[in-house]
Amino acid sequence: MANSPADNVDNYLTSLSVERRLSLHTTRAYRRDITKLIQFCDQRGALLWQGLNNHIARLFAASLNANGMSAKSIQRILSANRGFCQYLIQQRQLTANPFDDVRAPKGEKRLPKTLSVDQVTSLVEINVNDPLSYRDKAVLELFYSSGLRLAELCGLDLHDLNLSERMMRVSGKGNKMRDLPIGRQADQAIRAWLLQRNTLPLKDYDALFVSQHGRRISPRSIQARVKYWATKQGIEISVSPHMLRHSFASHLLESSGELRAVQELLGHANISTTQIYTHLDFQHLAQVYDDAHPRAKKK
Repeated sequence: MANSPADNVDNYLTSLSVERRLSLHTTRAYRRDITKLIQFCDQRGALLWQGLNNHIARLFAASLNANGMSAKSIQRILSANRGFCQYLIQQRQLTANPFDDVRAPKGEKRLPKTLSVDQVTSLVEINVNDPLSYRDKAVLELFYSSGLRLAELCGLDLHDLNLSERMMRVSGKGNKMRDLPIGRQADQAIRAWLLQRNTLPLKDYDALFVSQHGRRISPRSIQARVKYWATKQGIEISVSPHMLRHSFASHLLESSGELRAVQELLGHANISTTQIYTHLDFQHLAQVYDDAHPRAKKK
């Protein structure tokens, strides 16, 4: 005798809890998402589970979208039901997964958060009085000077720098190498750090940035130090290394308008990835227009 829909759901969630050690909160969320599908099928007289096919699955996804649900929520619900239907296949109650080619609508692409020029200036102008503060100033200056990814900065070695020409070689995604300029302020901060670096008990001799114990600094440590200095400098938002990369790209594009150059500096394989910064630039221009144009001002 076939299990009832409720029994199937209970058995599936029990197996998930055991295999994945899901929390009670997550299990309840799965149940809610699967119950939505059961209710949808009941309303249309679709027999569970024989009547559940690709057409019904698509109608279900469309109904979620029509009810104003976010793309992220729809994606979660479809994922939960796709997994549940895979379980039903294992139980021989379905022969194919009706959700296999059903996708959620694309969500609105969020623009990356950036700092203003004044906020960046406040962040990088920290007081240096010990080796770690010299290191951190060099890290902050270099992030904003060259738009590095966190992993790229952590992986820098001394031989990657050519300070006489204010250039460095960076290993990016897919081990693709690119040469980047080092800004004047970043160059000065790096030179000052190198003097302090020699006072530490070095163990990773090649690494440009090391911890107080002389080992190559970890990404997590850099993230923590960026947050620490942002708070200490009175910046009231959460700041990350990636936000400095975004700020570098946005400010450079805003000043130059050279999209291709920004693409090369960031190491983007596709210019469509870089084009998101044109939206940020447009927002800036729109704000300038609203603030300055006589016909845009509110009376």
